[in-house]
Amino acid sequence: MADVKPVKAGWFNVFRPWTLHGAVVPAIIGGAVAFHDDTFCWWIFLMTLACCILLQSAANILNTYGDFTKGTDTVENHTRSPELVTGALTPKKVFLAGMACLGIVALCGLVFIWYIGWGILVFGILGIGGAAMYTIGASYKYLGLGQVGVFFLMGILMPLGTYYVMSGDLSMEVFLISLPNAFMITAVLSGNEMRDYESDKAANVGTLSGRMSYQNGMRLYYFENFVGYIILAVLVITGYAHFACLLAFICIYDGYKLYKNSLQATTNPGCNRLLVPMAFNHNWHFGVLLVIGYLIGNCIL
Repeated sequence: MADVKPVKAGWFNVFRPWTLHGAVVPAIIGGAVAFHDDTFCWWIFLMTLACCILLQSAANILNTYGDFTKGTDTVENHTRSPELVTGALTPKKVFLAGMACLGIVALCGLVFIWYIGWGILVFGILGIGGAAMYTIGASYKYLGLGQVGVFFLMGILMPLGTYYVMSGDLSMEVFLISLPNAFMITAVLSGNEMRDYESDKAANVGTLSGRMSYQNGMRLYYFENFVGYIILAVLVITGYAHFACLLAFICIYDGYKLYKNSLQATTNPGCNRLLVPMAFNHNWHFGVLLVIGYLIGNCIL
């Protein structure tokens, strides 16, 4: 791991705020459809957005705790999560911070139940459970289910839950519009698994990518990054999405840069490190432009 640039140990790195677009984009997708359907409520939306961010923050924090307690993060490979192995923070404090995030979400859930009814409890239980058990408890990351969890919990349930808490109903439109983003946010985790491919193999982490050959892991990374364009094109052609949503196709240039970078990732440490941030940018830009296109097409044109 000597070729990996260390990060500064501290709470900022534990929370990983630069990753939180993964919670913001699903929430604004659900919010945009609610706005179009005249079920939008600003204060409920902002509370829901905060809860989505807190759920991802909890997953980030408890991932640091879980990887440390399982021996995945060690002195030898601590460049990405140095807080616990270097003693900069204590396991107890990190664990309590993660649980505090989940506790705040649970308290907000009481407001949501009052506002829309008990149905929202299903989303709350799945969201809190998914964030908590990524690397502790069920530890589904170590079962090769991390990408599956991100796809369903963040890519699908977050936008559906955001819409539900304002409307009291489910929406096929939310589900369909969410699909391209669901694959792209999963591609971020795929990039993470590919960046750490060798170190995760050595530590027997058992991620989905780590259970494949490196070549197949990269093929999965490409698929998740680019299949969203095909899905969005099909939705537009079939009339399930307004043509203005094609604004998101501007991000093909991000995808091109991502692909060119990935070709050198096996031999260039700098390119390997960029697998994750380039997927972040791709997903963030695509998601925001998709929502802007949706609002233009359905609420203005």
